[in-house]
Amino acid sequence: MALQPKTPCRFEDYLATEREELEIRHEYVGGKVFAMVGATANHNIIVTNIVRELGTQMKGRPCLVYSSDMKVRIESADASKYPDVLAHCGEQQFFDDRRDVLLNPSLIVEVLSPSTEAYDRGEKFAIYRRLPSLREYLLVSQAKVSAELYVRQGDGRWMLSEYDGPDSEVPLASVECRLQLREIYDKVNFNEAPPF
Repeated sequence: MALQPKTPCRFEDYLATEREELEIRHEYVGGKVFAMVGATANHNIIVTNIVRELGTQMKGRPCLVYSSDMKVRIESADASKYPDVLAHCGEQQFFDDRRDVLLNPSLIVEVLSPSTEAYDRGEKFAIYRRLPSLREYLLVSQAKVSAELYVRQGDGRWMLSEYDGPDSEVPLASVECRLQLREIYDKVNFNEAPPF
């Protein structure tokens, strides 16, 4: 989703306005608010498939998966984002009693689109890396059957593993789940090119 900047503000002001909005979502970085663009059908199908697969595997365990309506706050970067998918096992920590801003995801998933791919790989990932709780960052293509998993190592470095083909399986140790690419891409029509 492409970001369009708005006027500077404090995080608390952004959050109060965002909670009042019904149709438009925004992200917050360093006092600036950015309007977000909607997603394609394939993007939504992929997100839904990931949430369904993770939710099924988390059943009966103290783990939760959230779709793109849950905000994540990255205090050290003075930022708030709407990841496509985020998950955590154990105690969830929220910004306040409203429970709509998660502070401690261990897994974040972004579905790549042509207009946001560079941002998701670069600046957005740099912001996410400032979350002490984050252990894994999964990038999923909507143009082909392909995923890239970044895993935080004990020394703080991030290791990349790539997965291609429908029989590939992505191990997500942070939430003790596995995602098979065949399931992630169920019902995705690659003949429909994303418009942005």
